[in-house]
Amino acid sequence: MPEPLLILSIVLTAAPPPIVVYDLTHASRFDPADPVQVADAWDEAHAVATLQGIVNRDAPRLYVRFVEAFGRNVDDYWMERMSGPGAWLEHRERVPAGNLEELVDRFRKHVRGAVIYDPRVAATSNLASTIAGAEDLVAVRHDPRPGSIYTRLVASGPKLPVRLRLMNSDGSPMFTGTGRIPGTDLESTGSAKCDAYLWLKHHYLDAGRLDAGYAGFYIDQYWMTRPTAAPPNHHTLTNHDFGVARKAFFLDLDVWDDEIPVDDPGQKQGTDAATLKAILRGLHDRGGRDRMTHLTGFVPWAFKYSDHEGAGGKHAVVETEWEFARILSAYNAFKDADAIELGAMANASFYAHFPLKDRYPRPRPRRADLAARGLLTADGRVRFDGRDFIIFYVGDYDAAAWVYQFMPVAWDHPDRGRIPLMWAISPVIERRAGMAMDHIWRTATPNDHFVAADNGAGYLNPGMLQEPRPVSGLPCGLDAWARHCAPLYRRWDLTITGFIIDGFAPGLNARGLDCYARFSPDGIVPQWVPPSLLHGRMPVLRADRDLGDDAEKAAGIILERVKARKLPFHWFRAILKTPDWYIRVLNRVRAANPAIELLDAPTFFELYRAYLETTPEAAAGQVPLE
Repeated sequence: MPEPLLILSIVLTAAPPPIVVYDLTHASRFDPADPVQVADAWDEAHAVATLQGIVNRDAPRLYVRFVEAFGRNVDDYWMERMSGPGAWLEHRERVPAGNLEELVDRFRKHVRGAVIYDPRVAATSNLASTIAGAEDLVAVRHDPRPGSIYTRLVASGPKLPVRLRLMNSDGSPMFTGTGRIPGTDLESTGSAKCDAYLWLKHHYLDAGRLDAGYAGFYIDQYWMTRPTAAPPNHHTLTNHDFGVARKAFFLDLDVWDDEIPVDDPGQKQGTDAATLKAILRGLHDRGGRDRMTHLTGFVPWAFKYSDHEGAGGKHAVVETEWEFARILSAYNAFKDADAIELGAMANASFYAHFPLKDRYPRPRPRRADLAARGLLTADGRVRFDGRDFIIFYVGDYDAAAWVYQFMPVAWDHPDRGRIPLMWAISPVIERRAGMAMDHIWRTATPNDHFVAADNGAGYLNPGMLQEPRPVSGLPCGLDAWARHCAPLYRRWDLTITGFIIDGFAPGLNARGLDCYARFSPDGIVPQWVPPSLLHGRMPVLRADRDLGDDAEKAAGIILERVKARKLPFHWFRAILKTPDWYIRVLNRVRAANPAIELLDAPTFFELYRAYLETTPEAAAGQVPLE
């Protein structure tokens, strides 16, 4: 009989279970003119994503190959990164699942069956994702034709039992926009779409069957009417796995109350917006009041709710983005902004299990170091010597999907490390792509420095957390925001918020500034503040110019602004640029004006603080910009 210690040794050294890998890449290669291919692409991605969220809820078991961008499979890139010598998955075997039926069979014990949704009421696809998470069901669109995903998984193959059908028993629509909302005492809104969401709120959110700290804002099955409006992976169904794992509320509603949405032309104006606010209030009251609500996704502006071609709205894309942020913020919600063009992501439920370190410390200079570099005088004043100081805001990494897709391009660029760059990454991304953040922090050069992206640990308008709070009328949300941000800033050793988009919200007042000083003491860069300000010891610099895409024009913007502005510290923002782009811009700037000096982020903000401390008029916001 084996000795007990030998048995224990065998148990401890047993190989971990293999990772099942499912290749879904074929679902992004469909003929958009063929409605059957479009439907199959949608249906398979939806079934796989909901299955993945369920089976990965408590362990990383299922990995999906789907997202392709910039000439590579992004899912393969991160898997290989995580499987190298000494890496997290080094000793995990990978086994393929040959087809969808085999995949479902492998994980049959994890799911209770299927939730069937109605192709005639587009919103029911988001209801199905929500219910999938709450009840461990695979989401399947009703389509009895031969070869459909419904036929393959429900009528045959694994024969998943139907636990819930979002249609009447006779096959007629459950949601009609008339009478009462089914199973409630609520009068119909007049919109089948909005009735469906209020049904979901009543039976799942209000009933405590979801985690109100999470929501997903992703396009519903209306996508099938215009699949070429954005890249083919922008049904963003593979993003659903994280929300399913977290039992999130999925939704897709127009943020504007002055228009009728293109996907529901018969509704009364403002019904979508009113329904959105009702859901956000429900999320606030059951989760967001104390810990904020983490909403993944973004307004599907290429398809709906904007004036983009074919989207049917009357507001510009950025206006819609800002209104979305304004409304979310009024209810203590923030977005992890999976926006077009890089909005697709897969495997967040898998990478949510990545083992992060407690702290990722980063170096920052002391005043003595700055004096030794000739940047400060003995009495603590900035030694300008005719110089102006600039900083590049390297963004926008306020969404896990954008980090997932673009960091393999930007971070692996051979020119990274040649000049100081201020990488702006939202620390809440650790929840969906912590492995990427760990990789970035561990492999940073001395010229790579980190600040929080807009607007902290998530994208919201902090002015909408301040009382009085238009839209919601709720009490102040600043304490909840500080409690949310502080531990995430602490883990990643962030002390600067590189940009605060105030958008359509009020600017930060004294209490709002106090809030940021609690977790971002070394600086913030909002929009609606004086040009310069010292709040306690926290330096505040007003955001200035976006640089656009052309390096020559970007250099011209910098030269023009430095010449015009009296403040000797300058902030410039660029979006999704590689290090060589910044080098080209800087070389053009230096050639025209050698007195312009690019600084690293901690040096820039510490010098700026010293300047404010010794220049009372600047500290009080009284230095004219021009």
